[in-house]
Amino acid sequence: MAFIRRDDAGQIVAVSQIPSEGLEPIAAGDVELQHFLRSFGGASAEQLNRSDQDFVRVLEDLVELLIAKGVILFTELPDSAQQKVLLRQQLRSKLDGSLNLIGDD
Repeated sequence: MAFIRRDDAGQIVAVSQIPSEGLEPIAAGDVELQHFLRSFGGASAEQLNRSDQDFVRVLEDLVELLIAKGVILFTELPDSAQQKVLLRQQLRSKLDGSLNLIGDD
């Protein structure tokens, strides 16, 4: 549970974990509260998310390279990792196939 203060227009202007006079309770998962909190993370949170997506691709390539060079065996990966690698390969293969706009002549 969080506690918020609103301005005259009804917009959230302050958040606290401690109840006090003039603050109203709000659920931590409330959409309005989440939007208010994201407004402070803005570009940084978005950049981190984009960076995470890029880094996942780097890790995919690294795993494929290590397997291709025989440094690790695919079967040495934990089952959950094997499933994720296979799923990503299948999804990427489908995506690559659907992007073939010219076709083979």
